[in-house]
Amino acid sequence: MPIHITGTGSFIPKNKIDNNSFLNKEFFDKDGNPYQNSNLEIIEKFQAITGIKERRYADKEHTNSDLAAFAAAEAIKDAKIDKESIDYIIVAHNFGNIEYGTNQYISLPSVATLVKHKLEISNENCVAYDLIFGCPGWIEGVIQAKSFIISKIAKRCLVIGADTLSRTIDKSDRDSMIFADGAGASIVEENNNIGGILSHKTITKAGKEALYLFCKESYSPKNKENIKHIKMNGRKVYEFAISNIPGALKACLEESGKSIDDVKKIFIHQANEKLDEAVLKYFYKQYDKEIPKNIMPISVDIYGNSSVATVPTLYDIVLKTNFKDHKLKKGDVILFASVGAGMNINAITYQI
Repeated sequence: MPIHITGTGSFIPKNKIDNNSFLNKEFFDKDGNPYQNSNLEIIEKFQAITGIKERRYADKEHTNSDLAAFAAAEAIKDAKIDKESIDYIIVAHNFGNIEYGTNQYISLPSVATLVKHKLEISNENCVAYDLIFGCPGWIEGVIQAKSFIISKIAKRCLVIGADTLSRTIDKSDRDSMIFADGAGASIVEENNNIGGILSHKTITKAGKEALYLFCKESYSPKNKENIKHIKMNGRKVYEFAISNIPGALKACLEESGKSIDDVKKIFIHQANEKLDEAVLKYFYKQYDKEIPKNIMPISVDIYGNSSVATVPTLYDIVLKTNFKDHKLKKGDVILFASVGAGMNINAITYQI
C-alpha cells in the first residue's frame, strides 16, 4: 500500500528582516548582563555560526492559522483534490495563534480548527487537531497520517507545519535572531505509484534533554513583564543533534531496504547551517562514505528557522523551483529528518 505526498504547498512571508536590523538592539545574557562585544561583532559571529543572513516575519494582519491555511490551499490545488475529501487536518506548531503586538499563545480554538474554518471545509467527518511535537512536528504528522491510512481510519490527510516564532522571541536575547515565520503543507494519501513512505523512525529523550528548549522571562533587567519567551540552550541542542540525528537517519534508511548510495537528497530541519553540515558529516561517516555534492538543500540562510515549517517549505520549494540548483524527479529516494523540543528526533525515508 504505497502512501505518498501527492501535493505540497508553502507560505513564506514577504517581510525580509536582515541581520542589520538587530544592530540597535540591547542584548543581555541569561544573567541579565550586557555583552561586552558590540552588536556588530555579535551579529558577525552569529552569521558565521548559523549561516543566517536574513529571516521572514509574518504580516501584522496574519496569524499562524492564516499562514497554515495559505500553504494548505496551495497543497490542495497541487494535489488536484476536492478539499471536502480530506479526512484529517493535522497542524503541527509550537505556540498556537499569536496576534501581532501580543505574546499570548492562543490554542483555543485549535489552529487546525481555524484552518478548516478558513478553507471553508463543510465535511463534518473531516477531523482537525493540533500536534505539539517541537520542530519535528510536520514529519511526525506525516507519520501519523500514514498510520491512519494503513489502518483504514482515513484515506486522505492534510498535514501542515506552521509557526510565527517572531512573536514569541525575547528581543533582548541574541538567540532571537534565529527565529522566523512560515508554513508548509502536504496532502498524504494512498496511490498506485511505487515508493512513497518506505520507513520512519522517531525517538524522544526526556531526561535532562527535556529542558534544552523552554520558555522564560526576558533576559533584560529593564523588562519587568511576567511574559514568557522561547529560549534554548544552543550548545546543548547542537551537541544533542549531532549525537543523535545521524544514528536515527541510519536506522530509518536501513529499515527502508535502500542503500546510502540510493539517497538523492536529505532534507534536515533548518535550525543552523553548521549543525546540518555536522549532522551530514557524521551520517556519512557511519558508512565510510564521502558526502555527495549538492545533496543537502539549505534555506535557513535566507528564511531563518521557522521550526515545524522548515522541512515542508524547503521540500515544496525544491520540488517546484530550481532552488540553488537542487532538483528532484520521480523515483528519487530522499530523507527527511528533524530535531526539536522534547527532545524529539524523527526521520522518514521517502521515494518520490
